[in-house]
Amino acid sequence: MKKALVLLLCAIVIVLFLSTFNTETEGYIPTGDGLHSQGQSQPTSSSRQPVSEQSLTLVYYPNKPLNPYQTGDYTNRVLFPLLYQGLFSIDDDYTPVPILCKSYTCSKNMRVYTFYIEDATFSDGTALTAEDVAASLHAAKVSPVYQGRLRYVDDIRVGDEDSVIVSLSISYENLPLLLDIPIVKASDVDAAQPMGTGPYYLEERRTGLQLTRRKDWWCNAALSVTASYILLEEAQSNAQIRDQYEYGNIDLVCTDPGSDLSVDFRSDYELWSCENGIFLYLACNEKSQIFSDPALRLALTHAIDRDQLIEDFYRGFATAATLPASPHSPFYNRSLAAKYTYHPEAFREAVALIPPPEPNEDGTEPAPVTVTILVNKTDSRRVRVARAIAQMLTDCGLKATTSELSGKDYTNALRKGIYDLHLGQTTLSPNMDLSAFYAADGALNFGGLLDTVIYEMCQEAMANAGNYYTLHRLVMEDAMLCPILFRSYAIYTSRGTFAELDAVRDNLFFYTLGKTLEDVYIP
Repeated sequence: MKKALVLLLCAIVIVLFLSTFNTETEGYIPTGDGLHSQGQSQPTSSSRQPVSEQSLTLVYYPNKPLNPYQTGDYTNRVLFPLLYQGLFSIDDDYTPVPILCKSYTCSKNMRVYTFYIEDATFSDGTALTAEDVAASLHAAKVSPVYQGRLRYVDDIRVGDEDSVIVSLSISYENLPLLLDIPIVKASDVDAAQPMGTGPYYLEERRTGLQLTRRKDWWCNAALSVTASYILLEEAQSNAQIRDQYEYGNIDLVCTDPGSDLSVDFRSDYELWSCENGIFLYLACNEKSQIFSDPALRLALTHAIDRDQLIEDFYRGFATAATLPASPHSPFYNRSLAAKYTYHPEAFREAVALIPPPEPNEDGTEPAPVTVTILVNKTDSRRVRVARAIAQMLTDCGLKATTSELSGKDYTNALRKGIYDLHLGQTTLSPNMDLSAFYAADGALNFGGLLDTVIYEMCQEAMANAGNYYTLHRLVMEDAMLCPILFRSYAIYTSRGTFAELDAVRDNLFFYTLGKTLEDVYIP
């Protein structure tokens, strides 16, 4: 997963010179010589070359949970693939890979799945049971981290032959895509540091908390991490993490270049990336005098220079999307997506058709038509993105301004529809479910997005992936939702620490057991 960025001595000099300037305006110049990104095939466990044992130190926040159901903090979640395993793992193409699932069946109506459990063990040597899996999935279903993706799960129960039965309210063609959820011991689902079946376990030492390699790991898969133990440095802030990394006290740091708290790294490093599922979009308000016009809404996508936004505000750590799905996912149809790319002249033509405002009663010229983009000002980076989009619209002939609000003022404006456009952000589940936008009880259903036909097609797409094309066509023709991009994390590693780092969504240390979904499915 490499895209070489050749580092010359003069580049170092340039970076040192530019370090005194604001990188938001001057641009981001990485100092490592390896940008490793998603999009290329992952090596399987059988194809990986042996790597000598590492000396490795990672970082965590001691004041934040190390329970996978209780935290969305990406710094602490870096540790989870080393401690826990799911029934499945998800590769960089959004394909499920069996881990703790030995085999599974699916009913004809695709509403009942039965998962048979591998002969795995926890770090204390006790066997993984169906009760552990069921308890973990129950905890996930009420967790703020996972409850959205499990909204259609009606029941989770233990079946015969050490199996877990999951019943759904709608038909799901590929439920395994949602089940990369970490499994812990049933008695530990509420614990601060639950026990898992992964290759490492947490151990309190005189020097502090560390991860210790299991000598009896049940599957013994080949990993990119080979250390016998991993020291854990306590984190206080992003800046402190950066400083500890640059002092050589930490070997891997996961950062979010799209966050206000992001900091720049200036030391020597290797650089990797992985998608995080965060989706940035514009949503129209049906009450808008301007965007109630379907033709103008349809043309809006052509006004957005997504590549420029990614370069200016996300340092390249995002992927442009003109459909509401990750371009890395199998649901993203590139032929359809090509119809909605940046084409400012098309938007100018649509703007030219807006009827001119009526003259004022006193005969003076009316004020020009202006649209407002609502944005949450607690996220200063998103505010800057909103201002850039407003300028893009203005440059195309439609004057646009931003309404930058926070707290109750922001939520009230959103709920009452006091805006023309809303710049929103959410994390989509791995199956790219859009129900939250279009369902009557959807958490993202603002400004008149409710649409029964599109909502029903959301469910049809989950029942048959072939329907994602129709779903996305309907969304784009309705044009109430304008996709912009999907964000990625940046992962900095000490040079030479990893021969390969198979970083995928929510899992920086992806590996397989050499099996595919087809291998474990029982027709």
